[in-house]
Amino acid sequence: MSSENSSAVRRISSGGPYEDVLGYSRAVQLPNGLVLVSGCTGADAGGPYDQTMKAFSVAFAALEQAGLGPEHVVRTRMYLTHARDVDEVGRAHSELFDKVRPASTLLIVNGFVDPSMVVEVEVEAFGPVGGGSA
Repeated sequence: MSSENSSAVRRISSGGPYEDVLGYSRAVQLPNGLVLVSGCTGADAGGPYDQTMKAFSVAFAALEQAGLGPEHVVRTRMYLTHARDVDEVGRAHSELFDKVRPASTLLIVNGFVDPSMVVEVEVEAFGPVGGGSA
């Protein structure tokens, strides 16, 4: 895993296979303390609940590189391929964020690049510049 500084914006890489192919960063940390984490998945984790937990763990790893944690999350977005998975994805989200209570959006979409993916998550976090506890 590596990170790269470009002017005042820090770009964080997880080394994921699509980052180079599609030309994106796992996360981008802005000088004001906002961290935007790209869509994260967990297709190898099993069902909707497990994929959600795995996807958020990928996002949390990116936040950790920015010096932040789940308690700094202010917004989540969850994309699902099936409405039948709302309860399982919601249960995972609730377990992770019940005390944090970020703004959140949940959408049903047609599909993902890999058909074994049933959920993808995005995270936005805000914390002190340079990381650390709020």
